[in-house]
Amino acid sequence: LKRAAWLVPAPCRWNSGLPMNIGVLFVPQQEAWVVERMGKFHRILEPGLNFLIPLLDRIRYVQSLKEIVINVPEQSAVTLDNVTLQIDGVLYLRVMDPYKASYGVEDPEYAVTQLAQTTMRSELGKLSLDRVFRERESLNASIVDAINQASDCWGIRCLRYEIKDIHVPPRVKESMQMQVEAERRKRATVLESEGTRESAINVAEGQKQAQILASEAEKAEQINKAAGEANAMLVKARAKAEAIQLLAAALAQQHGNAAASLSVAEQYVNAFSKIAKDSNTVLLPANTGDVTNMVAQALGIYTTLTKPQAVKNQDERPPAHENSHSPAMEMLKAEQGSSS
Repeated sequence: LKRAAWLVPAPCRWNSGLPMNIGVLFVPQQEAWVVERMGKFHRILEPGLNFLIPLLDRIRYVQSLKEIVINVPEQSAVTLDNVTLQIDGVLYLRVMDPYKASYGVEDPEYAVTQLAQTTMRSELGKLSLDRVFRERESLNASIVDAINQASDCWGIRCLRYEIKDIHVPPRVKESMQMQVEAERRKRATVLESEGTRESAINVAEGQKQAQILASEAEKAEQINKAAGEANAMLVKARAKAEAIQLLAAALAQQHGNAAASLSVAEQYVNAFSKIAKDSNTVLLPANTGDVTNMVAQALGIYTTLTKPQAVKNQDERPPAHENSHSPAMEMLKAEQGSSS
């Protein structure tokens, strides 16, 4: 039934409602009236006032110079991959030469419509189904070029052709829908994996920068700590050197050795008093109760250490008469009596 409808000629608008020749005629704008004189083409009337000879001149065709829109009926076409499609379109025409449009073809609109349908079927047969949807603009341009090459002798020019609807078989449509869903899932998976990769890269870069900064901070801390310890050691060494210098100056004075002996004896006795405070196990010498012997032992150690200095001093000055009862011994005896 559809094919039969395609073959039915479109209603002819050139022979219907033709104006009668009354001698004086007014042609509307964007129209061309084809006049025949005694059955032969005479001239084309321009818009405006025109004069004709009654009975001899006859208005044979009225051509509209406006753009004409023709609906191309739906038809079936087979693609390159053997998929049957139902496709329709819209055709935009314009009469460029009224003489050729009147005498070149019997029904220009019907001829152009049939040409558009055949050209569309042939162009679709060159493309696969996927390319039909991607290359609709190139398909329209190919149909327009093919129509213009054939309709040049008809005085009609095709301005553009637009495909309205493309109907795909239900099974093919379901397959296309599944393909689209699979492609979207693929893109989603790819995007998710890229996001995971970027996240892992960012985390690794952050950890790397954190480790670098931590190592640099530790390095700076160690440098500062070493510099502080070095400065502290220098300060302690200077203080110790000054203390030794002061101690040497004090020992060089009169009765310096006696004062040093007393100080050593006091430190020796105090050392035994602090042993019990640090630990429960105490190691004491056998003569702990004999304070005089302990002090004598401490003085002996000090005398051994200071003997080279005493020999040097004796070499520098004459020996003096030493009293057996030195001040240091007297001070120790007094301290022992007070403690007892």
